[in-house]
Amino acid sequence: MPQHSGDDGLARALRSAVRGEVSFAAADRALMTMDASNYRRVPAGVVAPRDAEDVAAALAVCREHGVPVVPRGGGTSIAGQATGTGVVLDFTRHMNRILAVDPDTRTAVVQPGVVLDALRSAVGVYGLTFGPDPSTHSRCTIGGMIGNNACGSHSVAWGTTADNVHGLRAVGYGGEALRLGRGLNGLPPRLRDGLRALTDAHLALLRTGFPELPRRISGYALDALLPERGRDVARAFTGSEGTLGVLTEAEVRLVEAPRARALVVLGYPDESTAADAAPTVLPYRPLTVEGMAADLVGSARELLPEGAAWLFAEVGGDSPAEARAAADRLLHACAGGTVGGPGGVRSGGFTVVTDPARQRALWRVREDAAGTATRMPDRTEAWPGWEDCAVPPARLGAYLRDFRALLAEHGLRGAPYGHFGDGCIHVRIDFDLLGPEGIARFRAFSGELADLVVAHGGSLSGEHGDGMARAELLPRMYGDDLVRLFAHVKDLWDPAGGLNPGVLVRPRPLDENLRFAVLPGRPVDVAFGYPRDGGDFTAAVRRCVGVAKCRTTEPAGSAVMCPSYRVTGEERHSTRGRARLLHEMLAGEVIEDGWRSEEVREALDLCLSCKGCRSDCPVEVDMATYKAEFLHQYYRGRARPAAHLVMGRLPRWLRAAAAVRAAPVLNGLAKVEPIAAVGKRLGGIAPQRAVPELAARPFTRWWRERGGNRAGGEAAAGRPGTGAAQGPPGGAGGDRRTVVLWPDTFTNYLSPRVGRAAVAVLEDAGLRVVVPPAPVCCGLTWVSTGQLDQARTVMRRTLRVLGPALDAGLPVIGLEPSCTAALRGDLPELLGDDPRAGRLAGAVRTFAGALEEFAPHWRPPRLDRPVVGQTHCHQHAVLGDAAERRLRERAGLVGELSGGCCGLAGDFGFARGHYEVSVACAEEQLLPAVRQAADGARILADGYSCRTQIAQLAGGRAHHLAELLAEGLPPGNAGRNPGTE
Repeated sequence: MPQHSGDDGLARALRSAVRGEVSFAAADRALMTMDASNYRRVPAGVVAPRDAEDVAAALAVCREHGVPVVPRGGGTSIAGQATGTGVVLDFTRHMNRILAVDPDTRTAVVQPGVVLDALRSAVGVYGLTFGPDPSTHSRCTIGGMIGNNACGSHSVAWGTTADNVHGLRAVGYGGEALRLGRGLNGLPPRLRDGLRALTDAHLALLRTGFPELPRRISGYALDALLPERGRDVARAFTGSEGTLGVLTEAEVRLVEAPRARALVVLGYPDESTAADAAPTVLPYRPLTVEGMAADLVGSARELLPEGAAWLFAEVGGDSPAEARAAADRLLHACAGGTVGGPGGVRSGGFTVVTDPARQRALWRVREDAAGTATRMPDRTEAWPGWEDCAVPPARLGAYLRDFRALLAEHGLRGAPYGHFGDGCIHVRIDFDLLGPEGIARFRAFSGELADLVVAHGGSLSGEHGDGMARAELLPRMYGDDLVRLFAHVKDLWDPAGGLNPGVLVRPRPLDENLRFAVLPGRPVDVAFGYPRDGGDFTAAVRRCVGVAKCRTTEPAGSAVMCPSYRVTGEERHSTRGRARLLHEMLAGEVIEDGWRSEEVREALDLCLSCKGCRSDCPVEVDMATYKAEFLHQYYRGRARPAAHLVMGRLPRWLRAAAAVRAAPVLNGLAKVEPIAAVGKRLGGIAPQRAVPELAARPFTRWWRERGGNRAGGEAAAGRPGTGAAQGPPGGAGGDRRTVVLWPDTFTNYLSPRVGRAAVAVLEDAGLRVVVPPAPVCCGLTWVSTGQLDQARTVMRRTLRVLGPALDAGLPVIGLEPSCTAALRGDLPELLGDDPRAGRLAGAVRTFAGALEEFAPHWRPPRLDRPVVGQTHCHQHAVLGDAAERRLRERAGLVGELSGGCCGLAGDFGFARGHYEVSVACAEEQLLPAVRQAADGARILADGYSCRTQIAQLAGGRAHHLAELLAEGLPPGNAGRNPGTE
């Protein structure tokens, strides 16, 4: 491949020839340096073609300049084949349409950038689906699946992608238009004649050189070109990893989706025993036979039967009864008896799950394993590289035993899981890829494992392709003669070697181009403690392995991540995209100005700091913390924007206004439009936003005037002998448990009715409420704007004020989820050197959590009405909402709250330039739920931002849960409801 000319000339030529976007900017190149593998290659530029003509035009320019081309879909490849040094073709932006669906022939015609779930949704109305379904189904593309010959958990029923492709259209690097199907007629004469001559000259090798197993993905599928197999060029092209041609259109086969499903979960003492049992399930025609061991199931363990490893065998039917009958037949054979009963039954090492919600919960564990497996139980890192070997299913148990022995021999650890019914194993291994000794071990282990796989009759890749991870080892599997034939085929299709060079054919060593090599060799100086990553910001950024769950385009249930990506559809606004830019910032090669990077600042600007990624990302990336860190470093020694000075320091301004009782004057001025407009412009506030009204009487003033802390003043001061309950809370004659109610900024100065309602409910529950004797603040507004030095000062003052209460062992109840989450997470991570920080974090409870823990016998008032609204994103991500759900149920508040983010997100939705994104986030789930609420439904939102967004965009009044409960209390009955349930 000749060296290409200067990038400036290439960029100009591409912009002249292509109607889609062409970018050679540092940020866009940085976003494409990695996929979901261990590898990194820096492209020269990125092109987002609009159609096949654009693809051909881009290829012509690249051919003229001698530049290689890499087709890319969702970037979820695990072997490095979606990275490259030339021009990356991004098909997700424009070439993402479903062109036709024919339910009669059960086919669909799609462009390569179509996301799998989008296709499945479109054909689902006909009772059809696309059979292959990798765990990345919500973001992987059909083009990427064809490139890798992806499979998924249902391949035992519906096969690999190659089994579901009818015909393809592609463009060769030489500009040839290619129509691929069965037979050679759609090929240009040179390629047609060359492939016929090659196959006819090597019939014996092609008939004997490929192992027979369901998951043979490695190498080129040249046996599909045999005459007895119809010379199926489309099948041979599938799995070629972008090295033979650039896909522009695909006609795919659809299958009938069962109307009902049942999930049989079988328990075993270990994974090898489970693997031994997997083939016995296959005769009962399951849709899936998946395997997983205990080290990956986490909190889902309670949903599983006895055992240390499990098989998930899904069966289907035209009705729930038919699906259940199929499950019972399978159990009768595999578990020694039948199981009856509705919903799900657990007994003697097996479970039948028919409830869709429980099925989703279990499948979510399996689908997230590619991310969760990257952290070992002791939090050390594990990586792909040997992610998807496959052996004949009957050999899987023996292979796993040998695999475990080889791991132990090399001092390595991994947690195998995967498609046991097809003999395919996924595993992340704790290779040390940061230093030469670890990399040498990675290389040695890879060679020995390749030999082990081949000894068991297997394939080096059983799903994700070879890429840069395994191509070097293909001679061990196929022998030199067949690998030379692979090179000959590559040269027939791509004589200039311009399509994804270094992948599959003539590969570089598997330990080159590792993505960690460019990162700093020692921890960088940062403000947060990063306790989950050993205090190392670089390790925190390494958390993102590229599985791209953040690129999901449709919200799923209660999930939050990643709201800004779902609005813009741009990679830079996904959690993965931002992590990639931070990675390149640390590397300093593409993004050269470090903490002063404008590319990183611009990408983080639309991060709502919702913290959804902290819980929804399988590896718990915490982009809100990374954003705060970056802003802290970026603005060090620089003037800050007005919004940081106004909204970032909001507690200070509100406290000052309350001290001089200026709320009535300020509220009046805010209603004078010219004055309000000037104030918003000076404060960096979006002109579309109304200025929230300040409370005339803050909560803490009401508390003092009420005589607060008089009965519990000793406890508030932390004096011995007070605060701990001496009997059941609220019980007759027993001491009441003292709790500290946290007067957060939003409750105190903007929504004091929430605080008053909380006091009424807590006292009704038999708790003695005290409030800190001096102003306290969690520091959240300073944290979210990256003013971390000031945040530490504020937090240390808070710890001093709360010190006596902490010494007395008092719990601290938060009402505002974002502030409560800051006390639980941000404060100890910024003040890790202060033991009081950890004590405060451990003392923090949510409102519902405190009632459940400290007043377990209290009966909430029965409200018996529907509610709509939203679970606060920080509640979802950091605090959890299980206690809130139980409390709502006990109070008779029915209805599910929506997921996602309200879009206001503290200062985000108020800042100039964010209004449109903020509204779009609210329109995703929250506002439709409010507008579609049933008659009589109350709007429930514990977060002040959520309530404000609802008021400003939907005109509705939303309530904190404490407010609704307080409305149901009998007048004057606070503290007198000691009844039990």
